[in-house]
This record gives sequence, structure tokens and C-alpha cells, in this order.
Amino acid sequence: MTAVTPNPKSAPAFCEGIQYFAESYPEFDRYGIMPAILDGKTAITAPNDPCAVYQTLLYADALRYLTLQVTASKASGHPGGFASQAEAYAALVMLGHKNFVTEVGHHAPGFYSAMFLDRSLEDMGIETVQQLRDRYRERHGLLGHLSGQIPGLLAPAGPLGQGQHFAMAGALLHPDKLFPFTVGDGGLGEPYIVSSMAHFHTAFPHATNFLPVLVWNGFSQEHHSMVSTLSSDRMMDYWGGNGFEQVVLVDAKEFDDQNQSGDFVDSTIFSFKQRLAFTQAVLEGMAKAAESALNGTLTVFIIKQLKGAGVHARGAKSHNLYAHHTLENPDIVSALKTRALTAEAWDLVRTNCARAGGGSASKTVVTEFVRSLPDLGTLPLEEFAVGGDPKVSTTAMGKLVGYVGQTDPSYLVTNADGNEASGIANINQALKIIHPTADPLYNQNPIGQVYEPLSEDACAGLAAGLALMGARTLWCSYESFAINGLPIWQTVIQAMAELRRPTPSTITLFTAGALEQGRNGWTHQRPEIEAYFAAMMRNGNVFPVFPPDANSVQVCYDWSLTTQNKGIVITASKSPLPIRTTFEQTRQALKDGAIALHDSQGSKTIVFAVIGDMILNPVFEAAKQLEAQGLGVRIVAIVSPRRLYRPSDVAWELCSEPDDSFLDDAGFDRLFGGDVLIGVIGGASAMLEPVLLRSTAPRDTFAWKRGETTASAGELMALNGITPDALTKRAIELI
Repeated sequence: MTAVTPNPKSAPAFCEGIQYFAESYPEFDRYGIMPAILDGKTAITAPNDPCAVYQTLLYADALRYLTLQVTASKASGHPGGFASQAEAYAALVMLGHKNFVTEVGHHAPGFYSAMFLDRSLEDMGIETVQQLRDRYRERHGLLGHLSGQIPGLLAPAGPLGQGQHFAMAGALLHPDKLFPFTVGDGGLGEPYIVSSMAHFHTAFPHATNFLPVLVWNGFSQEHHSMVSTLSSDRMMDYWGGNGFEQVVLVDAKEFDDQNQSGDFVDSTIFSFKQRLAFTQAVLEGMAKAAESALNGTLTVFIIKQLKGAGVHARGAKSHNLYAHHTLENPDIVSALKTRALTAEAWDLVRTNCARAGGGSASKTVVTEFVRSLPDLGTLPLEEFAVGGDPKVSTTAMGKLVGYVGQTDPSYLVTNADGNEASGIANINQALKIIHPTADPLYNQNPIGQVYEPLSEDACAGLAAGLALMGARTLWCSYESFAINGLPIWQTVIQAMAELRRPTPSTITLFTAGALEQGRNGWTHQRPEIEAYFAAMMRNGNVFPVFPPDANSVQVCYDWSLTTQNKGIVITASKSPLPIRTTFEQTRQALKDGAIALHDSQGSKTIVFAVIGDMILNPVFEAAKQLEAQGLGVRIVAIVSPRRLYRPSDVAWELCSEPDDSFLDDAGFDRLFGGDVLIGVIGGASAMLEPVLLRSTAPRDTFAWKRGETTASAGELMALNGITPDALTKRAIELI
């Protein structure tokens, strides 16, 4: 192939910005006369059809060319990983499958190239290669990693090990569609990828319509991958040993006619005949794998090819571009000229891509549509009498969760540490733990709605993934352990902030176990997680809520079910606690952010701004001591601290489903105005920031410091300096 620089007159308009075109492409006159995906069809007719094989190879080269040119246009990004599996991606699209996910955020430029070729990016005004180049890695353009705002892409991709959750969620909700997802060498080093799939398959043996595509290229980001020493047989045994009944592996080495050294080779330097042979093997293997996955067999497809195949460098050196990798760099220029296509080939590739799967991904994949949900009607809330018998908040909410699950068949609850331990055994009783062994004593049933892998990542991943795909879910955890699942939850929340469609909020119930787990010691006392959510509140769509009692938690959960595109964290105790609020008070608190539980008059006014439920006990005791000295005390329960920020503190206007409700200054002064303000929380003090920013009174905070083994919650609070005497003493000092 001879590359020429000028843009041929015959080039389609979308080719504007392509720097190098080939004068010819081998055997195009024989196999490129008409598209392999016929007009009105959604896929090729057969994977061994020579025209289909040839045009799949064309598509792979087009992906490599665009991936490299787009990244080099900014001298930034990651071309090597995607390039090593271009034939696998091309094969899936030519077979009509576009509900594609990845756990490899570094494959982003390849995915953007694919979305450009099938015309999905036209929905965001990208119609030419020049525009593709201009908007790559720019704001309101194509982010460095996949996000929630790009047309046609199902899910975001950031930290490794997340893609399988999105694919499994899609498989559950859409049993007639295939959800392939790519896993990289580096990602495979995260053991929870395979373990989460194994648990999912045990719980949902019928949902095999997700397809891991292992991109086995011998390298991770900066060095050889940890799985590069495995033989092909050992790799196949690994997947087989983890429950995969069908393992399809295509090794480029078996087709090499250039005597390349090492176990991983580059198919793009084979003779053209062997390039076609390798592509046919990938196409046929992928067809076999897709059919297997769609027909009830747990399947994995593995493409074994050197990282960087067909781009500017090979191995880990191909992973990302540096500042000198501009479009004038000799290595970039050489690679682009080698991968250049004719104008006619570009036109043919785009035609196939636009027809595959029934149209552009932006018009066909499942996440481009709002998923319909069953009407929940009116939840059976039970309002307990204020001042009556103490009630367990989590149990009160659990009753509502059971109702939701019985009303919505696709509703799923996830929990790694056991619902019974969190006071929500009633969820298991109503919805049943999914387990192949039916046992009524443990509320187990093969058909259930409570998913219990012993991994917070797997719990958070499937719950958040299902919400992103349009389903209602609830992730339950101790606040002590939830941190292990937060990376994917945060990824989904950010994606929800950008989504082009509404979807149910992803909701959590975290048992505030720190104060209730005294005898377990600091291993079960990690409320520092609240600082994580405090930081996330400024994102605009994150709402930690702290119901002070069993009435309030019901209203908070009822409200959360009516919201969209939010991350809602409900934190509540599993111990019986006093009923301090009415339903109406919490409804008001969800609007204003807080509610006054107690207000007495005196010579001076001490305001306690309190976050939590059990932590109210020492505050009310302190109030008695202060009132005995003639001081007035107002105890304000902060239910939704995000409402207490100033609008300028939060990026609410950047959210696709913006929420601009904040408490105004008059309302803030009504609740928190006084002579002294003391913030009290059983968790991280950062959650009190909205109040501390706005208050002008002398003020202080009482908050969590560290965990320890204690006999009671009171002793643990005392260890952290949160006692009635200490609160009283500090209030008087501030006066």
C-alpha cells in the first residue's frame, strides 16, 4: 500500500481531517465491491464469508488508524491496548453486537473511533475526523476515559475491574441481548473480576449473555503483565477452573509467517493472506462465543496478540503517548501511513458500521432508552408515635424494601455482610436470598431478590450497574466495610451526573455500625467513610441523608425512590432508638436540610447541629444540664446536609438532572442562628462543613476520632470526647 497525503476528491465528507490515504488496498476489487452487511440487515451473513472476513480486517485497520491519529492530535491518550484487540471489537460489531462495555478506560480512544464510524458521535456534533480530533480530550468533548455523556457507550470506565458489573447488569435486564466487555491484562490482575462473575453465575445461572473478551497482549501499563508467563493451556484452565464452560482462544502466534519472537506477536505485519486467516479465526471464534453465551453457556473469548499491534510502538511502550508523539513524530507518521485506507475503503467501513446492530449505537443500545418501571403505588409507611417505644430504624425501612421488591420484579438488594446482622432480616424474609440451596431457615431460594456475595465491590457493582441500566436497587452495608465498594459506586454516580437520560438513583443503606460495634473494636468502626461522601456532595448529585429515627428513615427511603440520577446514602442505626420526628418533619427536612427537634428559651441560645441518630442521646442530656443553668438550647437534626450548602458551593448546574434546592439565608438563620453553635456527629466532621461555612457564631465540633474496643456505645463516644459533660463544658466556654 502506498500512502498519499492529499485528500482524494472521492473521499466522503466525514473523512475531512484524515491525513493519509492509501492509493490502493490489497484485493479491494475482489472483496470490497459491496458491503458485507447488506442493506436492511444488521449483521454479516456468515463468519466464514470471504467478503465479511476481508471487511472485518478493513474495519480493524480503520479503528487502529483513527485511534492513533486522534490520540496523536493531542499527543495524549492510550492507543496500544485497544489496537491489540481491534479484530475482536470489529468482529463483534460485524456480527451485529453493539451493547459493548469495557473495564479498560485506556481503550477510550478506540471506542470513540468506533462511535464515530457508526455515526453515533453525530449526536454530539462530531461529523468529521477533524472534529473528532479537535474535541478529543476537551471539555464538552471526548473525555480521556469513557464517561456517561458519550452517545452510544453503555457505561463509564475508570478504575480497573468494573466493566463486568455493567455487562452482568445488562444481561440480567435484557436476556435477549449480548453484552460483551473487554478485560485487559492489567485488569485480570484484580481477582474480584473473575470471582464476581463466578458468584453471579451461581446466583443467576440462566444469565450467561455477558461475554468477557480478554485482551491478552502480554503487557500492562508500564511493564509485562503478571499473566504474560502463562501458557495458552494454563490460561484456558484458569477460566475453566472458574466455571467457564466454553473458552474460545485465538492466538495470533499460530498465524505468524514473519518469525516473530516471543509468545505475543503482531498480526499487522503478517502477509496479507495470514492477516485474513487470523481475522477469519477471530470472526469465527467470536461467532461461536457469542452464540454460546446467548444460549446458556458461560463463555469467555480470548484474543492473544501483542500490545500495540499496528500502531506506533509495541509492548508497554505503546500504552500511552508522550508530549513528543505529535502528528509530526516519525513513529506516528510511519504507523499512520502503514495503516492508511483508501477513500473507498473508508466509505465501505462506515456503511457496515452504520448498518450493524440495526443502526448507530446511539440509536440502538439499551442505555439510550429510558427503561419503564412498575408503578410502586403508595408505600406502606407506618408512623410511630413521637415519644413512644423505641424502634429500630433499619427494620422499619426493611419492611418498605420488601414491599418494593414484591411490587417490582427486577428490584435487587445486595449485601455482603448479612442483612440479619443489620436489623433487616425482614428483607430476606420478604425477598429471599438468592442461593442454589433452598433452605427456609435461612430464607434461601434459587429465585430471590437478595444478592449476597462476600465482596462489597460485587455488591456495589451490581446494584449501581443495574441502576445505571435503569433498574431500582439497594446496596446494604455496614459503613465500616462499604469503603471497599465505593470506587465503582462513585464511578456510576459521576456517570449519572452526565447521563443523557433519567435513570433511578442508586440508593444505599449503611448501618452506622461504629457506635454499635464497640466490642468488635476498631476493625468494625470506620465512620471515616462519611468524609468520602462529604467530599462527593459538592459533585451536585450526591445526597447523604441521616434520618434521626424509624419514622424519618421511612420518609427518606420513600423520597429516594422518586429521585433520578442521584447517589443517595441512607445511614441509620440497627439499635432501638427513641422516636423524635413525625413524617411531616422529615419531609420538611428533606427540603430544608434539617429540622429543629428541641427549642427552649434562656439567657443565651446554644445550638447543637447534630448528624445521626444514636449521637442525639448525649446531646439531649447536655441540653438538660445547660437548661438547668438558665440557657436556651436548640437541637437541630441535620437530615440532608447537601441542602445546607450555598448554591455556589455545589456543581449542581453541571448535572444532567440538576437539583438547585438549597436552604436560603433566612431559613438557615432560623435553624442555626444563636449565640453558640456546636456541631456533633458520630462520624467524620467534614459532613458538618455546610453548617460551619455559613454560621457566624462562636462554634466548635465534636466528631469521631478513632475506634477502640469498648463495652457500650456510650463508652465509645466518651473515648472520642462526645459526652454530655464535655458538650456542656464547651458550650459554656464559647459563651
